[in-house]
Amino acid sequence: MSSRCATPSASNESPISVSHTTNSNDIEGTEGQSHGEEDDDDMDFDYTTDDGEDIEVIHGVSHPEEDDDSSDSNEDVQGEFQDTDDESAELETLMGEQQARQELGNMIVTPALLEHSGASILLRHAPPIAPLPRNQMMQFFGHAGLRNLFTHHLGAASENSAADVDDEDTEDGADRSGARRRRKTEDLEKRFPSVPSEQGRELMRSGTFGSNEYFQDIRRGRKARLASRLMYRELGVDRCQASKTNEMISQDLLPSSNADMIIHYNSRCYSGQFSDDGNFFFSCAQDFKVRMYDTSNPYKWKYYKTVDYPSGQWTITDASLSPDNKFLAYSSIQSVVCMASTDPGQTGEPWRLDFSDLAQPSQLPLRSRHFGIWSIRFSGDGREIVAGASDRSVYVYDIESRKSVLRIPNHMDDVNAVCYGDKSSPHILYSGSDDTVIRVWDRRSMGSKVPAGVFMGHNEGLTYVDSKGDGRYVLSNGKDQMMKLWDLRKMISLEHIPKLDPARLNTGFDYRFMKYSEAEYQPHPHDCSVVTFRGHRVLKTLIRCHFSPPGSTNSRYVYSGSEDGKVYIYNLDATLAGTVDVNMATHRSRPKVLSPYYHSYELQNRWKTCVRDASWHPNAPVIAAGTMAQRKMKVSLEWD
Repeated sequence: MSSRCATPSASNESPISVSHTTNSNDIEGTEGQSHGEEDDDDMDFDYTTDDGEDIEVIHGVSHPEEDDDSSDSNEDVQGEFQDTDDESAELETLMGEQQARQELGNMIVTPALLEHSGASILLRHAPPIAPLPRNQMMQFFGHAGLRNLFTHHLGAASENSAADVDDEDTEDGADRSGARRRRKTEDLEKRFPSVPSEQGRELMRSGTFGSNEYFQDIRRGRKARLASRLMYRELGVDRCQASKTNEMISQDLLPSSNADMIIHYNSRCYSGQFSDDGNFFFSCAQDFKVRMYDTSNPYKWKYYKTVDYPSGQWTITDASLSPDNKFLAYSSIQSVVCMASTDPGQTGEPWRLDFSDLAQPSQLPLRSRHFGIWSIRFSGDGREIVAGASDRSVYVYDIESRKSVLRIPNHMDDVNAVCYGDKSSPHILYSGSDDTVIRVWDRRSMGSKVPAGVFMGHNEGLTYVDSKGDGRYVLSNGKDQMMKLWDLRKMISLEHIPKLDPARLNTGFDYRFMKYSEAEYQPHPHDCSVVTFRGHRVLKTLIRCHFSPPGSTNSRYVYSGSEDGKVYIYNLDATLAGTVDVNMATHRSRPKVLSPYYHSYELQNRWKTCVRDASWHPNAPVIAAGTMAQRKMKVSLEWD
């Protein structure tokens, strides 16, 4: 069944001197004797001796031109390797020990040899040395960096040359090399958590993340297809399970890659989210504008307002809606957060909330009063805003008093993400940092500036943290190319924190310019995560991840943006449920636009996008994906 879907958005020389004076008559006389020879040997040259005599070589047969009877001797020549063992021994004696060759075809022609051999001597020019296949080349350049350097340039040539290599030792070496690579790959895969995850399957069977097949459907062998479920529902089969049937239908509807709507911006789109009720959507772009849309009809959006961030730095880093959808707070790489009304009738300047303005100024050293804010969130009651900053601190800002009531400098690096554990309560708070740790805070005891516990398991810094909203499960994205699911009951307690070094496995690679080397990955000895998801790419920017909404998907999935231009949707057992290919959907959908914010992703006529953030509509199978490379917003409104 097909429905509707959308997307806003690196020569071998012969030992004989050669002159190109060939004899066409002799070539015709011996044409039939050269069939079956290799292409490398099928070349006609005249060779010149030291006395000036021309030596004619025709398809492996050569003779001095002064011998008029030489044509008779050619009748005995049957192929390239017709010389007897006796001739080979005599020739080796004349050539001398230093001129001996392992096979006659590689010998050097001299006048003495020609005088001894008479009318005809089997000659073959030295064949060109075949290039080494890639497997042998990799043995010489075993270093991982050199492998990456040569693989691209030698790929095509090595595949062709490998077929021409007949040496048995080389083939054996290739087999051994391939086996070693396979064993190395298998050993590497064993380091990573297994897929599917048994713990994830237990969560799926528990009913916490989506509904499962009704036992009568399993017993009766009913097909778990959309058409079958619709038929059973319309026929009134098992009416007591009608609500569950509806849940099963909705949670199986995944957005497709067919874009019905693309909204183009002239700057990169960094983030965008639906409101909790699905009636509102906002997007943040690098031009320091936040655009708002009415999405009460998720299949027909209506633009109604834009607000600016005056004098922002680089981009708008994050934004958050108040619980009542009346206010929108948004930040840049500055200590000031702007807050604007979502009412289209109010067009005034936004309020400026200075997070460096502390209720107790002594908490903030003078040198730390200039910092950037990476992440912000409204509390469940809408009275406070929590922020993660570049000065390794977490800030809590009271909106009524217009001051930061708390600053917690507990992290060892930038705090890239913050969120509340329960949407209806301001008590549990999470913060994720480049120090690879998620710290759990109890708002009622944050004055002590000591976390209630930590989550450890990432080897590299964290890019985003998202809560399921039930006060128990939290999701994180890491620069180690992994997304992890955590259970609050399994956090590492306070007494164990001083004994652990969270960053000891950190390689320090720069996710903005480098590729992550899985060969350097080592399992974290204190990994307390429940499920680990792999497959997407957390590169170039702070890629975000989310839980799927309870309304449209019954909380069945988790999903993440990716540097390769896709949205990856995972089941809770870490298997891939589906992808939304934003790169394909937006391929060349608009011409190049030169602007101060133009990004060099489109090089050499290649089209590439990077999905930094995505949002799933709470009541419809719709995903809005913001792409930062080509400055467009994609919303997927179709499904299969």
